[in-house]
Amino acid sequence: MRARTTSKAGPSNEEIRRRNLGTLLRHVHLGGPASRTALADRMGLNRSTIMALTTELASAGLIREELPGETGRAGRPSLVVRPESHRVYVLAFDVAVDRLLAARVGLGGMILARREAVRRRKYPDLDDVVGTLAEFARQLIRDAPRDAVCVGVGASFCGMIRPADGMVRFGPNTGWMDQAFGAEFGRRLGLGLPVQVGNEAHLGAMAEHERGVGIGYQNLIYLHGDVGVGGGIIVDGKLLDGNDGYGAEAGHMVVNPYDGRLCGCGSRGCLEAEVGEQALFAAANRSAELVGHDGVRAVVDAAEQGDTAAREALHRIGDWLGIGVANLINVFNPGLVIFGGMLREVYRGSAVQVRNRIMANVLPVSRERVQLRTAALGDDTTLVGAAELAFSDLLTDPLEALGRRTDITSST
Repeated sequence: MRARTTSKAGPSNEEIRRRNLGTLLRHVHLGGPASRTALADRMGLNRSTIMALTTELASAGLIREELPGETGRAGRPSLVVRPESHRVYVLAFDVAVDRLLAARVGLGGMILARREAVRRRKYPDLDDVVGTLAEFARQLIRDAPRDAVCVGVGASFCGMIRPADGMVRFGPNTGWMDQAFGAEFGRRLGLGLPVQVGNEAHLGAMAEHERGVGIGYQNLIYLHGDVGVGGGIIVDGKLLDGNDGYGAEAGHMVVNPYDGRLCGCGSRGCLEAEVGEQALFAAANRSAELVGHDGVRAVVDAAEQGDTAAREALHRIGDWLGIGVANLINVFNPGLVIFGGMLREVYRGSAVQVRNRIMANVLPVSRERVQLRTAALGDDTTLVGAAELAFSDLLTDPLEALGRRTDITSST
């Protein structure tokens, strides 16, 4: 008796159309203005299909089409498709250890306006944080054009985040544990939009992969330095987030278990304990006078100007950083390792030590092609990552996401 076979139905025409709308909008959002011809080539679609898609997106107010400038070519030029950056935007927030950032970010990735405030360290300040960010949001919305629409809210947080609801499970450098940040922030905002929250290093990895130095790399590691060290790992173009969303905590990889420094997580010898801000300041004998990114830059600048203590401190920190990076390269075989946050400055002052460790401790076949770079997006890497998280629903199904937002606006 033959086994009965069943054929799985393919996607419907409607599903294909919706998917193509999202793909086209993503191309324009990430790649910038493009001609219809270029979009047809990238998506493998004919020009009439591209025209139908751009017409639909333009009618929804998500893009506009314009004649290009002088092309120097004969014949009718292909229209250029541009994102409606000033009309369609998200609110992006970055909750770091000692600062709060907020921005209105237009479709296409343009930062249109921003706000910043200092944050008190090691303090369970949920109410203060959401209050400050909500006030920033009101200011940013008030200053937006009257016909502009907010289509998402994203936040980067320096701790271990439960992706489903934005719960901060553990923030070793903030004093937070099981704080309902996403839900409380959404309630205080009152926009009818969920607040999507991600770990700062995870979002930084995605931002650099999509908009920064990691463009074109399918496998990369992003290390983010704040007070501690976070990690984001991209494997085959996708974020490696683990079973519950807490993966890639590279800062808590133990590199010095026997006589290592005490870490904020309770362990000893974690990577972040050996290369973090406090380790650098202590090694440079400046722990009482410096703090934050400005303090790290001051040590690196002093080393470049010949300060012996600062130089030796960076050599020590760079050696530990190199050990951590070597372990990660051996395990994941990335094409690129990116240093972000304060680690941009640390790497600037200790690149020789990091590279020496890689030469000594990484398998030859894994080190022969790996590249080391600093974050191209600079201090905005995690903020850009939060914005991309906020845009994710719109780029998946543009008309559905915009329709939900329009319904919310009309009912409030």
